[in-house]
Amino acid sequence: MTKIKICGLTRREDVAAVNHWLPDYIGLVFCSSRRQVTPVQAALLKAGLDTRIKAVGVFVNEPIFTIVKLCNTGVIDLVQLHGDENAAYLRELKSHLDCPVIKAVRVQNVAQVQQAEQMPCDWLLLDTYQKGRYGGSGKMFDHALIPDLQKQFFLAGGLENSNIARVIEKCKPTGVDLSSGVETGGFKDEEKIRQIIQTVRNLR
Repeated sequence: MTKIKICGLTRREDVAAVNHWLPDYIGLVFCSSRRQVTPVQAALLKAGLDTRIKAVGVFVNEPIFTIVKLCNTGVIDLVQLHGDENAAYLRELKSHLDCPVIKAVRVQNVAQVQQAEQMPCDWLLLDTYQKGRYGGSGKMFDHALIPDLQKQFFLAGGLENSNIARVIEKCKPTGVDLSSGVETGGFKDEEKIRQIIQTVRNLR
């Protein structure tokens, strides 16, 4: 069954919504974004999170010791790297962690994704390329650029309830990552979270 990640939680109301509908993962954004949270805010959100939901920390070019501390203190359960982190960075980070590491790729061409698959990460996250931005475009990329991959991958970028079933059927990702697609007025919308989770769970 396709995994579901709801990214960019910032409020207690967001935690209450996901606790009700139980996606597999939520994302806490530690990089520059309108959804950015501090480690203190993230710890408070995680404390209220249902233990069946895993928290993913989203980082861009973060010092390794900061990520390790957040993992070791239980604030996050997985790491997602959305910046320019290279293979050496990944190897160093993983030498300090036992948790899965996801490397995001802002997809521009097939060869780039194939190259990223060789990185020492556990999963990939394929997202939309937008010049000058590390993610969160809310726009979909050309899924024809996804090659046959051996490594499991999450799919992000412009996903919402109206297109999620078709995209999953076509691309067969391990998981889907949603943020703006489950928001109204810039805030997480519980009804949209319910709809997307029920749509994905009902797929065969």
